Amino acid sequence: MTRIYTRTGDRGETGLFSGERVPKDSLRVEAYGTVDELSSWIGYTRSVIEDGEIDGILDKVQRDLFLVGADLATRPKGKARKMVKVTDTMVRNIEEDIDKFDAELTSLSTFIIPVGTKAATALHVARAIARRAERRTVTLARNERLNAQIVPYLNRLSSLLFVLARVVNKRSGIEESRWVSRLP
Repeated sequence: MTRIYTRTGDRGETGLFSGERVPKDSLRVEAYGTVDELSSWIGYTRSVIEDGEIDGILDKVQRDLFLVGADLATRPKGKARKMVKVTDTMVRNIEEDIDKFDAELTSLSTFIIPVGTKAATALHVARAIARRAERRTVTLARNERLNAQIVPYLNRLSSLLFVLARVVNKRSGIEESRWVSRLP
């Protein structure tokens, strides 16, 4: 019988794809752990989405996030890595999705409050997690060498999730709640 637990992490370390053992609270583990959290939240979001087109986009994003996590979980060595990694094509694909869905929306001149349908608010939470994943990755990039496409991918992803949240509300007939400053 194969067990799910290995006991190899009982001393607070985990293994990277590139073979080294690192502390579970290392910058690298924080970055890919936040990407994993994001993918899990997107999975939850998909459970409440009723729009098949948007669900298809989120399915693609979850699959991409496995590559992002794997890329972050592999410390580059002297030679080129022999694995699939985040590419500029992935970044461009997200930009195309942003442009497509943003064309359905009116432009914003103010901030909006992240409310609306369950699906839209779940997308806003995913957007916030994506931004945290990006921040964790930027911190890691200041300390270690990374694939230069990871940060742009995460940056575009948070924009995509914002646009999708707005589209879900619009398609559901929910008016956006615009933020208005209460300062005199």
